[in-house]
Amino acid sequence: MRLTLWTDYALRSLIYVGAKGGQFSTIAEIADSFGISKAHLMKIVNRLAQQGYLETVRGRKGGIRLRRSAADINLGALIRHTEKQFELVDCTTCLIAPACQVTDVFVQATGAFLAVLDQYTLADMMVQRNQLHRLFSAATAAAGTGTRS
Repeated sequence: MRLTLWTDYALRSLIYVGAKGGQFSTIAEIADSFGISKAHLMKIVNRLAQQGYLETVRGRKGGIRLRRSAADINLGALIRHTEKQFELVDCTTCLIAPACQVTDVFVQATGAFLAVLDQYTLADMMVQRNQLHRLFSAATAAAGTGTRS
């Protein structure tokens, strides 16, 4: 199964914000760190805020941060919120669908994939939080000087 860029960017954003602890982050610094579109990231952050993952504060001292603990953000639930469909193949128009077992196997495989994700939280993805913070700081500094390492 391949996840969409939407999910990829959502997860990266949550890891970025989570690595900074309670400090506010900006969409610009996240986008610059990962080299992704600010406009696209703005839509993702807005949706994550609507779904209760992020707190957003407007203004000069505002930004975004986790609305709840990283340990309370389940990866399986996050993926279910960010992905629109999970079918590996569309069998609805296939001639052999009534007699084929592939559909059932794919449904089981998708269930197994999500079951593994259900075992992890955002906190599990940030075990090396100090190293993540250093990497993000270096990326932000490099983006500010126009260089990438």
